[in-house]
Amino acid sequence: MTAADWWTVTYTVALIALCVMAAGVIAVRVLAARSVATLMAVIAMVTLVATLAGVVVIAMNMFISRGDLDVVLAVVLIGGVAGFGVSVVVGRRVSAASRVLLASVQRVGGGGRYQPPGQVLPAELDGLSRELESAQNRLAEARDRERALEASRRELVAWVSHDLRTPLAGLRAMAEALEDQVVTDKQTVRRYHSQIRSETDRLSAMIDDLFELSRIHAGALRLSRSLVGLDDLIGEALASAEPLARAKGVLLRGSAADRLPVCVDTAEVGRALRNLVINAIRHTPSDHSVEVVGDADEGMATVSVTDCCGGIPADQLPRIFDVAFRGEAARTPGPGEGAGLGLSIARGIVEAHSGQIAVHNTGPGCQFVIRLPLAQVRLAQAP
Repeated sequence: MTAADWWTVTYTVALIALCVMAAGVIAVRVLAARSVATLMAVIAMVTLVATLAGVVVIAMNMFISRGDLDVVLAVVLIGGVAGFGVSVVVGRRVSAASRVLLASVQRVGGGGRYQPPGQVLPAELDGLSRELESAQNRLAEARDRERALEASRRELVAWVSHDLRTPLAGLRAMAEALEDQVVTDKQTVRRYHSQIRSETDRLSAMIDDLFELSRIHAGALRLSRSLVGLDDLIGEALASAEPLARAKGVLLRGSAADRLPVCVDTAEVGRALRNLVINAIRHTPSDHSVEVVGDADEGMATVSVTDCCGGIPADQLPRIFDVAFRGEAARTPGPGEGAGLGLSIARGIVEAHSGQIAVHNTGPGCQFVIRLPLAQVRLAQAP
């Protein structure tokens, strides 16, 4: 073949291919809403038609003999039919896999749980199926957390309503007794005034706890971080809890490794530590001890608060940080106790600092452990 012949073959075949391709694109757009099998058939048909048309036109221009043309057409036709058949089979398989996947998704919409199809899917659809299963599991976990949080909120409203109603009823009774002069002797009046002030302080503390917890749950807890030594935080918590321990006859001990730096909001973390220490003191019998230890472990600052409360039942351990959970049937708090929010607030504060808090039974009581990230800056040595 001469160069002119090659040029003729090239532009002729290219022109035919462009025409057939344009027709195929139009057909694909018209049939865009049809199944994958139909679109695969259109693609195979475009290939077959373009090949046959090119062979026929070139054969006519180059004066190929009838016999040779028949042979070439037979070969091209057989190859085209084979390709068309494979395209149809693949298209039908993809369509069937899509229908199976769609049925699995529809069962989820009907209130069921997504179950991956029990057959082999093409790689893309299999990846989509795995992602759907993963997304459905994440959504289920989120729904479970939301239900647990909503149940916790309802319990909180019910319990706090009860906890507020009881001291308010006492305050009202004492105020009415004083107002109606049912109580007149100075000693009783003085006792009533003292009880009113005590109950008012407790109600104020409960309201402060509720406000703090609402800020934590709303993600509105604003932290003012500063570099501080872990031993300083522990020392302040022990100093604030010492009067309560002394009044109850509980020995309060504490120690911490020197100059362990943490970058935290000292007021908030101090509140979390005080909540844990005061909780431990309240549940520890007289003549027993509460020990607070600060140390470092695997790049984290740790604070452990160990008491002698006798341990926590295993079925209650997972709920110990739940809102308003006190681990007892009676919801009425004892004297000086709050609304049962201290541990929930402690958890919220610690988690806001990218830390963890946990509890486990040990020896004669239980141990609460706080883990906070250590700061990467060394604290200056005291002169």
